[in-house]
Order: sequence, then structure tokens, then C-alpha cells
Amino acid sequence: MDYKIDSIRPFIGAKDFDVSRAFYRELGFTEVIADENLSFFGVEGRQGFYLQRYYVKEWVENSMVILSINNIDTCWENLVAKDLENKYEGVKLIPIRNFEWGRECFVHDPSGVLLHFCEFNKKK
Repeated sequence: MDYKIDSIRPFIGAKDFDVSRAFYRELGFTEVIADENLSFFGVEGRQGFYLQRYYVKEWVENSMVILSINNIDTCWENLVAKDLENKYEGVKLIPIRNFEWGRECFVHDPSGVLLHFCEFNKKK
């Protein structure tokens, strides 16, 4: 490429837009409302995704987002402490798993989007 990409921002759908907005705010994302059907949820300004008031079951339930993090243990403790499974219908947490490339835990959001929280092995 002859140019620099500043960010990549996927769009994900929401079964219940307002519930999903609350869920992502509780996870710690900052919401910027674009209009009544679209919000940007970001971290550190540039990184993030668009959540839209649009739902196609087959599409949303096959959507996945990877969040590369620096401390999976702290992340998992924070996720569990938020009691998300009891606060939001459809949310499911899957504990940390170890892989050759690093460690990962999973969260299904209220619509069925699968979030991968990954701590990749540090290069030596």
C-alpha cells in the first residue's frame, strides 16, 4: 500500500440496540453517537467498532471481534466482577484457554457477537 491506514472499524449488529449500547459502555468502551441507529464504541480514540440498530440473526451470530490485550488475567477478573451474565440476557463468558500463540477468553454479547479477548505471546 502507498498509504497509511489509521484504523479499521468493523460494523456489528444489535438485536436490541439500547441493551447492546449499555453492555458495551459497561465493558468500558466510550460511545460516540453518530445518529439514532449508529454509535461508535472506541478505546484510545481510534480503535473501535460501529454498533448499528440492524439485526440479521445469521450475520450477527457469526460476527466475531478480537481484542488484543496486555493482561488476560486482569481482563478475566474484570469481566467476571461485572456480573454480565446476570445483567444481560444472552451474555455468556467462557474462561481463559491456553494456546501455542497465547491465551484467550470469550464473551458472547447480548446479540450473539463473539468477543475474543486475546493476550498474544510476547516475541523474544
